[in-house]
Amino acid sequence: MTRKKMIIGGLLVIVFVVAQFFQPHKNQGNLESVELFLVETQATQEVRKILKYACFDCHSTSTNYPWYNSITPVNYWLNGHINEGKKHFNVSDWARYSIEKKDYKLEELIEEIEEQDMPLASYTWTHKEAQLTDVQLQSLVDWARNARSNYSLDTDNN
Repeated sequence: MTRKKMIIGGLLVIVFVVAQFFQPHKNQGNLESVELFLVETQATQEVRKILKYACFDCHSTSTNYPWYNSITPVNYWLNGHINEGKKHFNVSDWARYSIEKKDYKLEELIEEIEEQDMPLASYTWTHKEAQLTDVQLQSLVDWARNARSNYSLDTDNN
């Protein structure tokens, strides 16, 4: 039985080592891609800082990868989070969004923050700077509500 366990263990080590040669595509744009979003939504310096440390890794084309992203399968798990985040809201694509979509995305941002669904708990475990205070969360909500006023077509309901 121990020989079998040693063979299985050895095979698992070999599979793990070989897997390290296979890496997902990295999300390595630059933060210049978010500048239009920041300017157009009139993000304050405080909001810019919060967005940079708590949002842009998953919601832009520029991710600041942690050291453990070099380890398979962790890198695939992180890549899945990043792709999912960009699918829902990618600030690097802000210029391509219609006015209606911009309004809607900001509305969703407010809802995600108010429902405490963002930033993800799994993200804040390893990114302590993304653990936002109630004051920081409120700053984001206030900023997003103000930014929505630039896009909302139905001003009677705002």
